[in-house]
Amino acid sequence: MIALKSEGDMTGATADLEAVTLDNGLEILVRPIHTVPLVSVWCWYHVGSKDEAPGITGASHWVEHMNFKGTRGISREDLKVWIERAGGFWNGYTWVDQTTYFETLAADSLDLALHIESERMAECLYDPEELESERSVIISELQGNENNPGYLLDVEVGAAAIRAHPYRWPTIGWLSDLENMTREDLFGHYRKYYVPNNATLVIVGDVDTSATLRAVEKRFGQIPAGERPRPVHTRESVQEGERRVVVERPGTTKYLQVAFHAPAFRDDDFVPLWVADAVLSGGKGVNLWSGGHGRNARTTSPLYGSLVEPELVSVVSSAVLPTEAPYLYTISATVREGVAEQAVEEAVFGTLAKMADEPPDDRALRKAKNQLLAALAFDDEGITQVAHQLGYFNTIARHELLAELPARIEAVTADDVRTVSAARWKPSGRTVGWFRPQEIS
Repeated sequence: MIALKSEGDMTGATADLEAVTLDNGLEILVRPIHTVPLVSVWCWYHVGSKDEAPGITGASHWVEHMNFKGTRGISREDLKVWIERAGGFWNGYTWVDQTTYFETLAADSLDLALHIESERMAECLYDPEELESERSVIISELQGNENNPGYLLDVEVGAAAIRAHPYRWPTIGWLSDLENMTREDLFGHYRKYYVPNNATLVIVGDVDTSATLRAVEKRFGQIPAGERPRPVHTRESVQEGERRVVVERPGTTKYLQVAFHAPAFRDDDFVPLWVADAVLSGGKGVNLWSGGHGRNARTTSPLYGSLVEPELVSVVSSAVLPTEAPYLYTISATVREGVAEQAVEEAVFGTLAKMADEPPDDRALRKAKNQLLAALAFDDEGITQVAHQLGYFNTIARHELLAELPARIEAVTADDVRTVSAARWKPSGRTVGWFRPQEIS
């Protein structure tokens, strides 16, 4: 039996959206878009690195890898071949709050995608030989990341800035945990979190809603609900003073990262901070699938003018990311050779202090808002993008809030920007990290 939930009047990202919950707790979002004969199917699980603990860090990411290795009903080889025969593509990812999988393919192959995702939800194998092979793959991935100074600095700054919440460890996990986790650890993680009442299925494309819901119920309706995983309740205490970390490794270039505590997406401060960041470095979207992890400052932005134009750094970027719990706002820079660290810090902190002291003028605020509204519009183009946004925001909050973003952006005032800048970019709340290259002996 299907229980329907009325969505009311929706526009933009949620136009024509039908939201449904099966008796086993699986949430389903269907949005017909008939521009091309394609469909994008995303299955989202409310589990990410924040749901791990010391000893099993990296489990969510490893489970994601294992769930591409075949199921009781579909071999590993068939999974790949079937998607290719349908003219489609597929992938998945894991981050702090969620794990997701998707297929975008011909609309008449919708049931194939539903078959794959229903099998993935309940019937993955975790063959011991496959698990050991994937252990080597993931450890190699981690070691490759550690050759990247930006990655190393990001991990160290995150661990210093966040002390209590499990956002503090990297999604890929710590090496010792990856070396020692067992099949029982991983299969237990899979069975705990991969239950229909911890998932959202999103279907966007050239489909009939009623027929699609019947097909979903046929594939997923018999999967039993599990015990709903306990949410993470840990919260960070207020940071009472500046923290500093230094990473010293062989290299040729110096990097800076500054982190401040940022609000959760549901927090009233999130959209004003997002607008403040757009004033500071240029507007960017909130689609992690299409590069929302931080983008270079626009050439007309204050951050670019204070750092790149005087040739203190070659590149500077910022990132404010929508998350379920409070996370981090970051500014990252690649420092030019011979430039003193103090000069770079003074330029960054001086620009932030000005934002905290003076509200932006009307022109700067309007430009920032226009850039954000344009980014949201771009994120509503193409069925894969639309389906991603619906599922992502339903995982960290509720999908309805995505449709409210344009109005919330327009409601932000210049004084809101000044106020949130002063509150969120305090010197006492920042963590400053440097990567200092060492000569290779």
